[in-house]
Amino acid sequence: MSENQPEDGSKRDFIFLATGAVTAAGAAAVGWPLVAQMGKAADTLAAGSIEIDLSKVAEGQQLKMLWRGKPVFVRHRTPKEIAEAESVDMADLKDPETDDARLVAGPNGAVDPKYLVMVGVCTHFGCVPVGEQGDYDGWYCPCHGSHYDTSGRIRKGPAPTNMVIPPYSFVNETVIKVG
Repeated sequence: MSENQPEDGSKRDFIFLATGAVTAAGAAAVGWPLVAQMGKAADTLAAGSIEIDLSKVAEGQQLKMLWRGKPVFVRHRTPKEIAEAESVDMADLKDPETDDARLVAGPNGAVDPKYLVMVGVCTHFGCVPVGEQGDYDGWYCPCHGSHYDTSGRIRKGPAPTNMVIPPYSFVNETVIKVG
């Protein structure tokens, strides 16, 4: 440039902006795959929820399914088991919770106590309790001797809390979706 001509700042500004835009686009093109690979895999997302057909569980029987690497117990309780669960005095429980509070309303909006859905893991050290065992005809954990009643509530032993109720909802009258 000669000393007589003024400097054209608009050309320089355009070059800076164009260089910045190309640099940002290049960084995004390189960075996107790196960020995207950190997300959950499709098989992991698919395992995030399962559907369970309740019609396959006969009265007095229990179905065990795997959800997120943990067993889920689906118990079709008998009228006797339901009566036992509902008659418990809350003062007798380590972790007071009514039987109805451990159930989810069906598609008609009413709570049907015949199906109990729980994560089948002892809340003491994570062992898998054995069904229809123990002092309360519910579940018994052979690892350290925790006894659960027919609603999965801790009644005796070292477990600090009741067995966990997973998030679930009714798809229709006979199918639930866990997760």
